[in-house]
Amino acid sequence: MESIDADVAAKEGLQKLGYKQEMTRTRGLVHILFNDPPPKVIAAYGLVAPIDTSLAGGGPVVMLWGWILVSALTQALALSLAEICSKYPTSAGAYYWCFRLASPKYRLLLSWINGWLTMVGVWTVSLSVVFGTAQLVVAGAGVYYPEWTVTPWQTYVIFLGVTAIALVFCLFLNTHLPTIDIICACWTCLVILVCLSVKAAAGRRSVSFVLGGFDASAGWTPGWSFFIGLLPVISEHRQLGSSLIRQVASMAEEVHDPSRILPQAMTWSVPIGTVSGVIFLLPVLFTLPDAKILLSVPSGQPVGVMFTLVMGSQAGGFGLWFIIFGIGLFCAISISCAASRATWAFARDKAIPFHTHFSKVSPRLSAVPVNALFLSTIIQVALGLIYLGSSTAFNAFVGVAVMCLGASYAMPVVISLMNGRKDMRDAPFCLGRAGMTVNVVAVLWVVFSIVLFSMPAVVPVTRVTMNYASVVFVAFGAISGVWYMIHGRYHYTGPPVPEDTADTQSSESSSAPSKLD
Repeated sequence: MESIDADVAAKEGLQKLGYKQEMTRTRGLVHILFNDPPPKVIAAYGLVAPIDTSLAGGGPVVMLWGWILVSALTQALALSLAEICSKYPTSAGAYYWCFRLASPKYRLLLSWINGWLTMVGVWTVSLSVVFGTAQLVVAGAGVYYPEWTVTPWQTYVIFLGVTAIALVFCLFLNTHLPTIDIICACWTCLVILVCLSVKAAAGRRSVSFVLGGFDASAGWTPGWSFFIGLLPVISEHRQLGSSLIRQVASMAEEVHDPSRILPQAMTWSVPIGTVSGVIFLLPVLFTLPDAKILLSVPSGQPVGVMFTLVMGSQAGGFGLWFIIFGIGLFCAISISCAASRATWAFARDKAIPFHTHFSKVSPRLSAVPVNALFLSTIIQVALGLIYLGSSTAFNAFVGVAVMCLGASYAMPVVISLMNGRKDMRDAPFCLGRAGMTVNVVAVLWVVFSIVLFSMPAVVPVTRVTMNYASVVFVAFGAISGVWYMIHGRYHYTGPPVPEDTADTQSSESSSAPSKLD
């Protein structure tokens, strides 16, 4: 009965935000907190899949203490977004928040910019996770065929296979995804923790090595090498951050009592992911084989070789690799699901070409936005073709995802700060006096991470090692700007705002001009 009352209140609240209830509210705190994908699953996948960069950037110090440092900074962003989301719990997410927080003079343009940053971010981060899962298949093959050098077209074919699996799950098993993810979160870290700790065939490392070992081979000075080694950690936490908007806020219209549950899920996602990451990292670091061997793997994917050396057999290494691959597959499914929701929400507000078509929801498939799901999938498949021409250019998409999503997260926080945080005084989840400090830390951290992801991972810089993320970031920005001139300024009116709310904002604006003016 309480759930029904909460759903009725949520439906009425959504109408006050300007939207009609179209999704089915079936998810509670546990489902959201451990779904799309669960923090434990993200931690295990994100810390192991790109382990070569962390090893080259410094090793254990970067992996362990860098993880804790980035966690603390990301928590500031989580709290800032939780506060805003509690007041505006809609699947539209950050671009809706920008529209409601900014003054009438700038809100249309700011919401358009933020919406396209979010779209590019969710498409590219989904692409990077799905493609990373495909590369894990290559790592698995390396357990039994260590000399095999995979070709780009072979990797792309594997990528298409992973994409197809994710698409099938998102289409036909939407209602079962929360249960699948919770099960995955419970058994993953435990199995790896026990297996690595018990076997340790490659030898055991000392406490001093795990807590203080630093060996940089990326070519940078030790101080900056530490930050370069943080790239996988930041990327991993940006996926945790992505779960705040893309995978928590984007599910806002499928959650019971969203103004209460969403802030709780956002706030607790980072601590749970942090603790899970530490629990996962410690057995890996205590049993870590020689870094030079791992960095010399021909395929560039040392996960399979690492597990084989630790377990002392190909069968044992393949078994642990299979767990990581399963995690990657769960992440690919969940992120593809959330990307479709974000695409559907933006199409609903007429910001995507053929928006009428892509804003439809299928009642026969548990309210799945089928057309938006196919659109986001097709875009990922098309972008994946770039890998056939240049793997270096393709790898820039990982950085672009971090930069776009980071910028989209920071925008509503910056607008709120420039307005003196007066909009947050009546938020159900209010940070109070600490809000200003928390918001400033969050924004500065996002700015630093954007700069960091524009830097090349190793020196000297060559055509192959160059980081093209900033170039791709600017290119996407130019494309969205051109599309605004062609389509946006004539058709995009921003998210719907109820007439009474619009009148209130108009009167407030005339009596007390926003600091953005």
